[in-house]
Formats: sequence, structure tokens, C-alpha cells
Amino acid sequence: MKNILKKISFALLISALTTSCTKLEDLNTDPTAASEEQVRPEYFFNNSIIGAQQDPNIAERVFVYAWKTAAHQQYFNFINMGDDDDGFNGEYWSYISEWLNNANAAIEIADKKTAAGNAEKYNENLKQSARIWRAYLLSELTDNFGPAPIKAFQGVNPEFESVKDVYYYLLDELKDAQSKIDPTIDGQEIKSYDAAYGFNWENWIRYANSMRMRLAMRISEADQAKAKSEFESAVSTNKFIENSSQNFAVQEKDGWDPLSGVMSRSWNTQLLSTTLNNIFIGLGGIETKKQFTNDEVLKSIKDEDDFGIRYLNNFSTKSNDPSQGFYLNGIPNKMDPRAYKAFFIPGNTTDSEYWSVASNQAAEIKVSADKTEKFSTAFTWNAFSNGTWGSKASNIVLRGQNGRIPGMINKFRNSTQKRLFFASWESYFLIAEASLRGWNTPLSDKAAYEKGISENFAYWDVTNYLTDYLSSNSYNRVGTSVNYTHTTEPASKYTVKFKDGYTGVNGTTEIIYPENTIYKNGSIKNDKLTKIITQKYIATFPYQPLEAWNDQRRLGLPFFENPAVEQPIATMPQLTASNYMKNQVNFFPQRMRYPSSFRSADKVNYENAVSLLGGSDDLFTPLWWAKQK
Repeated sequence: MKNILKKISFALLISALTTSCTKLEDLNTDPTAASEEQVRPEYFFNNSIIGAQQDPNIAERVFVYAWKTAAHQQYFNFINMGDDDDGFNGEYWSYISEWLNNANAAIEIADKKTAAGNAEKYNENLKQSARIWRAYLLSELTDNFGPAPIKAFQGVNPEFESVKDVYYYLLDELKDAQSKIDPTIDGQEIKSYDAAYGFNWENWIRYANSMRMRLAMRISEADQAKAKSEFESAVSTNKFIENSSQNFAVQEKDGWDPLSGVMSRSWNTQLLSTTLNNIFIGLGGIETKKQFTNDEVLKSIKDEDDFGIRYLNNFSTKSNDPSQGFYLNGIPNKMDPRAYKAFFIPGNTTDSEYWSVASNQAAEIKVSADKTEKFSTAFTWNAFSNGTWGSKASNIVLRGQNGRIPGMINKFRNSTQKRLFFASWESYFLIAEASLRGWNTPLSDKAAYEKGISENFAYWDVTNYLTDYLSSNSYNRVGTSVNYTHTTEPASKYTVKFKDGYTGVNGTTEIIYPENTIYKNGSIKNDKLTKIITQKYIATFPYQPLEAWNDQRRLGLPFFENPAVEQPIATMPQLTASNYMKNQVNFFPQRMRYPSSFRSADKVNYENAVSLLGGSDDLFTPLWWAKQK
């Protein structure tokens, strides 16, 4: 067995080195050139799943820099300012080609074993599981780039298909594959070759149906009839991911290989984003003082209407971020309880999950031409918009600094968690949205919405706040509350107090709730769909930023603030100092560009892919299922 594994490992190494970052041509290579008695489908299946966890090289480039940034789940510029890296895109193209190649190999080898009459009893189930997994990988590919090949594994040239055709194919694959799994067959002898489920066939069926629900909902704005039909078919099986024991999750481990944590590189600061901050503050109405016993935290809590210190000459004010211009020299009065579980408070080193790298709370701010004030950022809570701050950026040492603003907690950085691909709460938020749309579902929208929150609260170990949270009518800084039946819109603005950072004089001002003009023209902030997607967005943190990005592209929800434009952004000329208070689809990245290696090596397929995209090969060209304007 060791010799066989060595042969397989060597073959996969060669494949990794030669996997096409140009044509995806390796999807057509024959994985069974070795003896079919020796090559087993589970080896390739396992390598595909493990590889897709993303080793630290590609995880930094795609998961952290692209997905988490596009999802506004960390403070970072890059793709959110219309910038991307062709080298990064090319690497991801190569990596996902290898993962697909391995999934295809598992299916092909299983078929050959069946044809040869030497298949193991679990062979058919393994093949169907590989088809389900391949469907996920293809969805990841098309959700990032757009048109993709779906016939490469059928022995033909990998001609590209439209995003619509890819989705129709994926929905058919998932439906057919799960129907052919026999859950009574014992797969325990090969369980070590399935890093997600250990070949628990029942869970693979559930995953397939939950994926069908996800993909059906993805096309709900572009093809409602198909979305409704597919979703209702999937959910009617009553076999979807319902609880944490059924989650599709893979255990991380320390080191440098595909199982290393996707967020484990110490130089990736992964600081609190403005989007998350504005969603968290006030949402659920849970007082901060009820969430801590630490005296330093308790004495730092501000009044609910206190926005801290206003620095109009130091902070950008050319964004539709409702918190811009202010520095909160303390801790918010009320906070979604998951916020303090996901992000550390600067200086709160008594927190067992405090990130040790975040050791520097010293900062300074230039308040006049000849005066600089130094201060500590310990026990404060702030987030800053990305974009161009112009000369204001040089006036303060805060943005992007470890220890000075909240950052992601330690346990997601040290490769000890399970990377989640699909969790129970997503099933319930999907059902809630489907029910709200009037589709046939096993739960009402309210029941599913609250169940989704409950499942996620259990994950964060904050269920003691659940009852009060679900009944809260408190608005967050973008005007959304938790209580599902509380759909009263907030007033257009509210009054807050502050201290002027230059004169020291106390004052008051009015804060305007931002208008999300790509959702119902900005007139709605607290309807039921906004509540569902807001809760789903929070729940995607930190392992599902791609899904958070997908929902924002699909619906324009939740509210994403625009990048600041104190100076023009060369890569985003469409965003200007005259229109930054309104949102537009093309203010936010919509996809990744095809790598130049693909363009140069396979011009015909590249041009076909772009023609099917429906626009230029640009970051701001929406996919078929996304909002178009």
C-alpha cells in the first residue's frame, strides 16, 4: 500500500507542477495510466478535497486578499479598489484545475472499475460523492471567473459554457448524484479518505441537497421559475444540512500544506471592516456590560449616543460610511454578541483568544500644523473605510495597524478549527428567503430565520443572549433590527454627541442612515429580506466569505459602504467625489479576471468565454445571476 500511495503522490505532484494555468487541458489527461488494480478512486477524491482547503500560498491570494476583501469582512484595499493581481488569478486557475482534475479522476476510475467488474461495494457511492464535490468546485470556479467548461471531463476539448448553462448543469448533477447514493452501504473501511464526512453517505446526500438549495437561490433574481422549481425539489427531500453534525467541514492543522488554516499567516492582519462594524453596533440590543466582567472593558463603555471624538481633518469624509469622521475612544454600548467573539478588543489581553501579535496600542494624531497628540488605542473599538484618504492618511497612525483596531481572534489564525464549506445556519437562511418569496418550504420564513440565528449563536457559544436578541427592535448603524416582525423603517437620521478633536468642545450632530441605492433604490433598510441577508452575512464570518460576496452581488445586501474618494481612484474612475453618497453595482468587484496565461495560450476559448460573459473581462462586469446595475 505504501508503494501505491507513493506512486499516486508522485503522480499528483507531477500533475500539480504541470496543471494548466493556461487551458485547463489537464482535465482531459488520463489518470489511469498506472495499473487499474493499483489506482483507487478514493485517493484522487481525497486529494481533491484536501487540496481545495487551500495551502497558505493560494489561501492568502484568494481566500484572504480576494474573497474576504470583496465580502467586506476585513479591512483591506486591493480588489475593493478595482485592483487585482494577474499572477494571483493565474495561480488560483492552476490550483482549481488540479482539484477538478482529481475529482474527475475519481469519477473516471470508479467507472472503469465498474466496467471491468472489479469495483468495491462502495464504488458507486464514492463516484456519486465525487460528482457532488465536483459540482461544488465548478460552482466555485464559475462564481469567481464566470463562464467555465463543464465537458472537459468527458474526453473533449474544454469548451466554455455560459454561467447559466453551468448552473443548469450543476443543479442536474447534484439532483442525479444524490439520488444514486445508497446510504445502507458501509463505507467505513475508506473513511480516512474523506476529510469532510468520512464517507457518511447520508451526509453526502444532505450536502448535495443543501448545495442545490444554495445554487437555486443564487439564480433567483435571474431565473425565478427555475430557481423556485429546483429549490422546492431539493428542500422537499427533507434531507439537507440541519445541524452542526452534518456541516461540511474539514479539520485544519498547523504547518504549510493544504490543511493549514486558510487565515493562518501572521502578516495578514484581518482587521475589523467598516461594513461589519456598522452592522454589529447596536444590532440585537445586547448591552456590552452584560457581555464582560473585565473592569477595563466595563469602564470604557460609552453611552449609546456617544460617537466619541470627531476628527474631520484627519479622517476621510468622502464615503457613505455613517461612522466616518469619528473616533470612538471607548467601547460601544450595545453590540451583537458575536462581534466580541469574532474580534478582539485592542489591549484586552485577558481575552484567551487575543492575538499576541497585536501588542502595540500606541498611536498619534496631528491635530494642527505644530501639534501632535499621542494616545493609547487600548479598549477602543473602531473600523475605518478603505479607499483614498489623501493627505488625511498621513495625519494619523491607526489604519491597518495591528493592535490599534479590533482584529480577528486567535483561534481562526492558528489552524485549530474546521474550515466550513456549508453550515446548518445557511440551510435555514435559504429556507427563510425561499419562504419569504412564497416558495413551498418545510418552515415558515420567521421560524427558519430564527433557527438560522440560533444555529449560529450555538457556534459562537452565545445562546444565553438569544431570546433577548431575537425580540430586539434596536437599529444598527445601517438601520436594520433583529426582530423579524419589526419592519418599521428607522427615521432618516438620529442625533449623537461627540467631542471636537481640535477644540475639545462637546457638541451634537445628526447622523444619516445610509441609503443602499442598489437595493430598492435605497428606500428600504429594515424589511424582512434585509434582516435575513444581514444575519446570513454575519454567519458567513469567517469561513464563507465567498458566499457573503455572492449574496451582495446577487441582491446588493447587506449595505456595503463605498471606498473613500478624498483623491480619485485610478482603478475606479466611475466612483467620484460627486457620487460617493450613492451605491452602484460597479462600485464593487463582481468577479476575478481570467489570467493572462489563459488569454495568451488559448485565444479561441478565451474569446468565447468573454463573449459568453456578456461584457468585458473586467472586475466590474456582473455575472449572469448578479444584479446588473
